[in-house]
Amino acid sequence: MIKTIIFLIASYLVGSISFAYLICSKLYSTDIRRYGSGNPGSTNVLRVLGVKPAMIVFTADLLKGLVMVLLGKFFGGENLALLSAIAVVVGHDWSIFLGFKGGKGIATSFGTIIGLFPKVGLILCIIGVLVVAISRYVSLGSITAAVLLPILLLIFKYPAKYVMTGLTLGIIAIYRHRDNVKRLLAGKENKLGQKVK
Repeated sequence: MIKTIIFLIASYLVGSISFAYLICSKLYSTDIRRYGSGNPGSTNVLRVLGVKPAMIVFTADLLKGLVMVLLGKFFGGENLALLSAIAVVVGHDWSIFLGFKGGKGIATSFGTIIGLFPKVGLILCIIGVLVVAISRYVSLGSITAAVLLPILLLIFKYPAKYVMTGLTLGIIAIYRHRDNVKRLLAGKENKLGQKVK
């Protein structure tokens, strides 16, 4: 039990590392929280600084989710991996290093999904990309994937604990996108390609 708690704390702390903030401030002399939507995530980095830094941030955030889930499997099996997935995403979304504020957790969640259920991750990636390509709304692609995650886990007959983890990750993602939902409904959401400063 103590080892589990220590690992989950470690997962939260790793999740709390804001690569958007670190990369933008160190490499581009920009506090990403002061520009665009103010969200320290890859989508805001894309709008403010462009494709290259956004891809770096997205990859780094994805890897921290993937690595912690794989380490969880190695040190404690699937139960620890499932709990670690939630802990690392919570860390990203409510970072202790950013005053319990953070990003929206999509890249980090995707990293955990790849580590836990890669087949579902691939399907979600394809659907998410298609939704974004058609609608030009990154948030809509993210929300769609969040809704479909537990549904696909049920369809593919994953064990209940996997479905509950997927449901938890989906709920967190939708909650973090609540303002985006309001803007989508009001027709005020920014589309992909809109550059802000």
